[in-house]
Amino acid sequence: MFDIIIIGSGAAGLSAGVYAKRAGMDLLVIEKSPMSGGQILNTYEVDNYLGLPGINGFDMGMKFREHADKLEVPFKEAEVLEIKDLGDKKIVRTDKEELETKSIILATGAHHALLGVPGEEELSGMGVSYCATCDGAFFRKKVVAVVGGGDVALEDAIYLARTSAKVYLIHRRDELRGTKVLQEELLAMENVEVLYSHVVKEICGEDSVEKLILEDVKTGEKKELPVNGIFIAVGIHPDSELVKGIVEMDQAGYVIADETCVSSCPGIFAAGDVRKKPIRQVVTAVADGANAATSAGTYVNQLR
Repeated sequence: MFDIIIIGSGAAGLSAGVYAKRAGMDLLVIEKSPMSGGQILNTYEVDNYLGLPGINGFDMGMKFREHADKLEVPFKEAEVLEIKDLGDKKIVRTDKEELETKSIILATGAHHALLGVPGEEELSGMGVSYCATCDGAFFRKKVVAVVGGGDVALEDAIYLARTSAKVYLIHRRDELRGTKVLQEELLAMENVEVLYSHVVKEICGEDSVEKLILEDVKTGEKKELPVNGIFIAVGIHPDSELVKGIVEMDQAGYVIADETCVSSCPGIFAAGDVRKKPIRQVVTAVADGANAATSAGTYVNQLR
């Protein structure tokens, strides 16, 4: 039986692994993807992580994993299908086996929200993207649209504007929600146009994206917008399905836990983007990992 099983190896999971290993815990990190790092792998530039200004997101993810590997944190590639709470013992069922553990740190993160409009699914990967840094190079000197008004949407639009001929930022409200510094940088770019109070009603194209059908939310007027690609940045949903009915969550599905990462179920801890909190950044995920491992260690030691 393990002391701690950590599910997920993004910034929060890797941080938890490092702290748990240093505390002498018998642990295992389970990751369903072939590569650790989580969402930061798809981030072109991380400019707000203390001491590492401007680092590439992929490089940051690799450095995090290298740190864990140096400490010989054990990893297993598998998909967790079910979690069972049996009091002092938890069962983690993967697509390969069943594992027993005294505690679980849920560091499963979150996934991109969809627009849910016609053409989105059909043209996914053919001009519809959720990652500007992943796919932006395909749209060099072309016309693209970004949907959203938060930091991620603004960052995507800025990134794309550096190489694309034209970038439309489409936002349903009449003002942007992103930080002031990002707004100023975006609005200073000559090839960026913000379409306020508009929503995408349909994504059109045969073999690739050719145009968008937009609707003015104030007047109801519809119009066509020719584009070669669309990048959707309208939020994320927590990957908390594994603990549904086991721990307390808010209406959006985020696990309710304070800075200690202690959930409502003894022995289960939530770290990173899956946890309800006001700011979801790399730095807060790393902090969550440290707190979760510390709390899990305290819990396990109390069982001995």
